Amino acid sequence: MPKQKTHSGAKKRFKVTGSGKIMKQSAGMRHNLEKKSSEVTRRLNMDQTLAPADAKGVKKLLGKYGK
Repeated sequence: MPKQKTHSGAKKRFKVTGSGKIMKQSAGMRHNLEKKSSEVTRRLNMDQTLAPADAKGVKKLLGKYGK
């Protein structure tokens, strides 16, 4: 049986930390940044951890789970 390929869309959007958590970029940093305060843009620019329920599906796409 061949190996399962990593989902190319998922590998561009998510990264796995050393402890196994899934990190993602915050939404809201693409446009309309002039209206947002510096405080908001700094907060949105940080990576966020994904909820455990969503992380399970993402790990499957990234090939970090068995089956």
